[in-house]
Amino acid sequence: MRILLQFPEGLKQKALGFAKAYEAEGHEVFLSASACYGACDLALDEARWLKADKIVHFGHNRFIKGDLPIPVEYMEYRLDIDVEGLLALLSHIEAHKTIALATTVQHVHQIGRMKELLEKNGKIVLIGKGERAQLPGQILGCDGGAVKSVEKDVDAVVFVGDGMFHPLALITEKPIFAYNPTTRAVKRLDEEIMALRKKRKGSITRAYLCRKFGILLSTKPGQFNMAGAQWAKGELTKRGFEAAIVAANELEPMALKNFMAFECFINTACPRMADDTEEFGKPVLNLDMLIDLLKIIDGAAEGGKR
Repeated sequence: MRILLQFPEGLKQKALGFAKAYEAEGHEVFLSASACYGACDLALDEARWLKADKIVHFGHNRFIKGDLPIPVEYMEYRLDIDVEGLLALLSHIEAHKTIALATTVQHVHQIGRMKELLEKNGKIVLIGKGERAQLPGQILGCDGGAVKSVEKDVDAVVFVGDGMFHPLALITEKPIFAYNPTTRAVKRLDEEIMALRKKRKGSITRAYLCRKFGILLSTKPGQFNMAGAQWAKGELTKRGFEAAIVAANELEPMALKNFMAFECFINTACPRMADDTEEFGKPVLNLDMLIDLLKIIDGAAEGGKR
């Protein structure tokens, strides 16, 4: 069988070892060198050109629910943590009785043990499930539903994992405590969440002055949203704005800067792109942010009539 192996950036260092293992089984193996941003980003184009029989996608679990033109086998990359280390959380969440617990795909197989430990220490622990995430308690950079689904019933949120990308997907009114299992450090994220909200509100405010909009349409299989792009163009043009849909597999800020006529971008791809306004050099609005902008525009127009 001819197989294309695809890895996120952090696992590419292990690619050769996996390739040798598959070749030892008699397969013809190729490695995808393209950037991989998540389970939404499958190397379908490379697989087509290579006439691959299958893609083996490492580091994530299934994201795309529909049929794909080439079979994809998802290989989670699990990392065990010392669950007892979560005891470091207790002094930080002492005032919070009921918590929502969330983590990444690397650690979600241990979430039951995490829950058990915290409950033994007097906490009530709820584990929700997102719409896009495959497993209960799992969050993605674009899906914090594991917390949103139980938010009204908890006093605080505990995220277990490295880095800030995933916990900043948890836009919630409840306090968020991030536990890093590598360093065993605990950080409360109120300031980071507030800064993200202010940035997004600032983008909407800046976009109010714009007249020419580029609508970003990704051709990545898990991000493609033609309906959203067409809706955005229709809503903007009927209000007298100029708008065009810009399609690409890789929506790179440097390449998009060459479309100098656009004053603002409407993003229909990965929602976290809206956090990178500095790189784009102009406001970037997700579709929910565009809805807020349109309400402001319509309200101002109605006020003018009065």
